[in-house]
Amino acid sequence: MQPVMRHLVWSVLLPAAVGSMVAAGVCLWWVPGGEKVPEPIKNTSLYKAVRHPPVPVSSPLVLPPAATPVGALPVGVNHEAPALREALNLPSFAPLVHQVIPAVVNISISHASSSADEDDEGEPDTASPPASQEQRRASPAPRKKHRLRHHVTGKGHHMLHPADDELTGAGSGFVVDASGIIVTNRHVIGHATRIMVSLSDGRSLPAHSLGDDPMTDIAVIKVDSPTPLPCVSWGDSRQVEIGDWILVAGNPFGFGSSVTAGIVSAVGRDLGSGALDDFMQLDAPINPGNSGGPAFNLQGQVVAMNAAIASPSDGSVGIGFGIPSEIVAPVVEAIRQTGHVEHGWLGVTLNDSSFPMWVEDVDPHGAAWRGGLRKKDAILAIGNIPVHDARTVLRSVAAAHPGTVFNFTIRREGKIITLPVALGKRPTTVF
Repeated sequence: MQPVMRHLVWSVLLPAAVGSMVAAGVCLWWVPGGEKVPEPIKNTSLYKAVRHPPVPVSSPLVLPPAATPVGALPVGVNHEAPALREALNLPSFAPLVHQVIPAVVNISISHASSSADEDDEGEPDTASPPASQEQRRASPAPRKKHRLRHHVTGKGHHMLHPADDELTGAGSGFVVDASGIIVTNRHVIGHATRIMVSLSDGRSLPAHSLGDDPMTDIAVIKVDSPTPLPCVSWGDSRQVEIGDWILVAGNPFGFGSSVTAGIVSAVGRDLGSGALDDFMQLDAPINPGNSGGPAFNLQGQVVAMNAAIASPSDGSVGIGFGIPSEIVAPVVEAIRQTGHVEHGWLGVTLNDSSFPMWVEDVDPHGAAWRGGLRKKDAILAIGNIPVHDARTVLRSVAAAHPGTVFNFTIRREGKIITLPVALGKRPTTVF
């Protein structure tokens, strides 16, 4: 029995006791508060990979350093890069806005109910159609704010809207003289019985019409202010190039004192609204209520007056049209002086389907007949300038004053003849 007990002690109990003591020691060594808590593992590849994996760092979000002068660039570096960066660093329009926005006004109108107004809301009277191409090309701009203009081209049908707001009765204008002379579109004021002008300083003043021009859709109104008003000056639209910056100001949807910026998309657009069509196309957003507002160059000069937008939805799609200052400024001055504008009249129908263009018909009571033009005469030049299309001729005639003499160079029965033709006064029935 003793050998068996001895074997049991040495083979089972003693190893068990030793194992228990070792296990207890290990537990005391690792438990927090024990005497020998090991230091955490540091600076090993396992620690770095598991506990703190590497994180990719993005470039710092800071402004680029100032452009290095071209002369300091090392050989082989692209010298155009600094110029490109400088060109892309676009300036703020804020100084320009502060300069011009005080002269931009908001216009609201009201109408008295009348049968004349109702007639204007319908289609134009076509009972007496025009007798000449000059008349066909000189259809007036809309007198009522809600009349739409349609323009059909070879590429489809486009809807043209006057850029004023028929829902709010709102439009825009701008002061061109400190005495209170304001320019706007004729279709903005229409036959309004009451015109109110809201100035940038918060005042609202009644205005009265000095006159308008149906052919160019330009109107001039005046407010009486006890103090001089901020005003803007005219720029030369003939110096405007496609791609130039443009700043448009006005009263879109009645919000007032809004500005948008863009570029000149095209010049010389013919919208089919009159013989003087020469619109500047702008991609600065123009919306209802912007009609009559100014379009500025970067010098703060008015180079166009907003007039219409092309849109299927009556909202901006980035195609707006302004009347160039070269047309607006002289019309405004004539209205200020006389209350109306007189345009030249030729009384002729021209056919430019072939070259050279030729006279298709002549009004027997018109200036062309009195000057000697006859059917089938081929038009070669006006003065020293060759002409190739009817639009150029009719636009030149309409822009001139009655009594102006145009020297027409024509070919008749194989002979070259020069005829001095004194322009007549445009009949009021055309409007």
